[in-house]
Amino acid sequence: MIRSLDQKLAAIRANPQTTRDFILADAKDADMAFGVRAPGPRRYLASHGQRPAQFSPEVWTRAEYGYRNLPEFLDIIREVTHQGLVDIMLMSAYVNEQLTIKEGLFKNSHVTPACRANDTTDVWAVRHGCYTREPSQPFRSASIDHIQCGEIECERNGDIPGANLGLYSVTFVNELAQDREALLWYKSFREEAERKGFRHFLEVFDPNVNSGIAPEKLGEFINDNIIRTLAGVPEAGRPDFLKIVYHGPKAMEELAQYDPNLVVGILGGSAGTTYDAFKLIHDAQKYGARVALYGRKINNAEHQLAFIEMLRLITNGTMSPEEAVRAYHGVLQAKKIKPNRTLEEDSQMTDQSMSYDGSATKRSKVEVWNNPLAKTQAASTAVGDWPKHADGKPDFDKMTSAQRFAYDRARLA
Repeated sequence: MIRSLDQKLAAIRANPQTTRDFILADAKDADMAFGVRAPGPRRYLASHGQRPAQFSPEVWTRAEYGYRNLPEFLDIIREVTHQGLVDIMLMSAYVNEQLTIKEGLFKNSHVTPACRANDTTDVWAVRHGCYTREPSQPFRSASIDHIQCGEIECERNGDIPGANLGLYSVTFVNELAQDREALLWYKSFREEAERKGFRHFLEVFDPNVNSGIAPEKLGEFINDNIIRTLAGVPEAGRPDFLKIVYHGPKAMEELAQYDPNLVVGILGGSAGTTYDAFKLIHDAQKYGARVALYGRKINNAEHQLAFIEMLRLITNGTMSPEEAVRAYHGVLQAKKIKPNRTLEEDSQMTDQSMSYDGSATKRSKVEVWNNPLAKTQAASTAVGDWPKHADGKPDFDKMTSAQRFAYDRARLA
């Protein structure tokens, strides 16, 4: 099975400034951070009666606990995978074993299974704990062999039964000994991954403690650390792509334009409003991001499948964030699912946390650079100004991305 991730990575590297190819990942690895709360809150039928005939994993009738259990969580992962709109499903090593190795969920799917390959202490967001208040310490629960094969030693003679892609995270705190130790652990992992043919992508968190760096300068601090870290790594050991906090247009453009082979992605942060999620992915793509990994934003949605569909419509250029919020609420209304917020409330932008425990820096608001990429993607096309057949119907084969975008906006209006 050809994975959509590999196809899109190739297309992005071939033509990074003009392609609309966008990689979307569902981060269902939160059990390595939140424990019992990881699967997210349950949603109930108003009648607390039977499940609807058209079963959706978003609606549950049992009310013993406020959070979904693991079997329910696995059901949602299956549903999202079968929907086929995401390119990556990120899981813990244990969930990967259950669904990828034992069940073969991804065997005939274009969705790529992936695992969180390390769990630094700044993601230890357990209830009543205080671990996240300390400077991030490197740590790995999962081994590469366990991710690939579910065993302590993996035989690599044929196909790997588990995931062969991992998320490795580093948190720079602007303290020499701490950051050096984190990089030594990353170096060790990188070398082991190269020997075992294991691919990875690199997540770089903002400092989880006071770093002495002004919030508006964190983007520059992170960008420089990324480039400096990877400058000593040849292609065989480099990450497939990055996952970072979106620090605004200037920082994103700066990093995205530095090296066409370095594919930049964003993390979603806390759940926030629906508009928060839709506006973030729209703006990040506009200024150079080609990947988004959303965890809590998807997991806390009233209807995850509809939420993911809206994300895909936005990255395809079919809908604006504002239109997508209204469309999403229309889906909820049609399915008789009570929204967490009114449409008016859900259309507001809020200041979201970008850390697991909610205490670290918020998403930055930085001035816009007037760059050609942004101009190209923001350019509008006059209504009706697109290729047509002799009978006046639109000729989709000859449309540019901007023309298709204008057509879809006109159709939706």
